[in-house]
Amino acid sequence: MKTKILLVEDEEGLADSLKTELELEDMVVIWAKDGQEALDLFHEHEQELNLIILDWMLPKLDGFSVLRRIRKHSQMPVIMLTARDYIGDKVAGLTGGADDYMTKPFEVEELLARIEVSLRHSQKTDHQAKIYTVGDLTVDTTTKRVSRHNKIIPLTQREYELLVVLVMNEDEACSRDGLLDEVWGVDFEGQPNILDVYVRNLRSKIDADPSNQKLIHTVRGVGYMLSQNVQDR
Repeated sequence: MKTKILLVEDEEGLADSLKTELELEDMVVIWAKDGQEALDLFHEHEQELNLIILDWMLPKLDGFSVLRRIRKHSQMPVIMLTARDYIGDKVAGLTGGADDYMTKPFEVEELLARIEVSLRHSQKTDHQAKIYTVGDLTVDTTTKRVSRHNKIIPLTQREYELLVVLVMNEDEACSRDGLLDEVWGVDFEGQPNILDVYVRNLRSKIDADPSNQKLIHTVRGVGYMLSQNVQDR
């Protein structure tokens, strides 16, 4: 079955160019010219889509708002394209739910490589089928649902993958390099602090309630651990 991508880009020339390149790679591309059309097409084709390429600056509804609405009920991989190259904007995009972030201008070859990595990670987690529980936290790898106190916690694809690695290694310290290799791949050449960004985002969702036991812990000089009744060290 061909990979199906929702391309959300208001620059017609760039959209045409990307659409052509992706179709040459045997992918099916649905094009949305603004944020509202992106949401409409997403809801119409959600069951058959594999990935979303989403521009930040869009008419009618900006890409960040589109992303937040999609993340309310979907973990589909999202790669953001934007001319905003401030580190604060990159962090906002990633913590807001994007799985990857590319700054314009960019090389199509790099985009294709990032698409391949995102799809590979998505397919990897699709093949798992087990329910993990740590205290009141439940991770169902069949449905990709994460809940705490029976309340669903929406995560991005990358956040979900990171949590699965941590929960599969419950009570064991996971090294930073090991987590980067498992979640981002051995060929990852991005910023090392991206792991800290994602852990911080996971904590804000998993350990948000101050009345709950903290489950995600920092192991100084090593990395991170998911465990009950363990203090950060």
